[in-house]
Amino acid sequence: MATAKPKKKNPRLASGRKRVRQDVKLNAANTSLRSKYRTAVKNVEKAVLAGDKDKAKDLFAKAQSIVDTISDKGIFHKNKAARDKSRLSAKVKALALKPVAETATA
Repeated sequence: MATAKPKKKNPRLASGRKRVRQDVKLNAANTSLRSKYRTAVKNVEKAVLAGDKDKAKDLFAKAQSIVDTISDKGIFHKNKAARDKSRLSAKVKALALKPVAETATA
């Protein structure tokens, strides 16, 4: 026998009803930005795995601005944003240095 979730009560005060309306809009905006962030990071990682230096650099520049926007808006903590940018940057730099190391050993 499945139990349904208890139905949420509507706020009685006008200020509470307004807060609920605002929360729905803010939640939708934050969800959209979070999705945009994840997509940008995935695209950079895919380009790095594919070994495409130029594409990875371009995508990293775009991802960097998206990550900054998200941290400025308070969706992610500024330290998380800095950590993620640092890790992506390291991957892109490693990709750029990879052929140099291969040609030096050959």
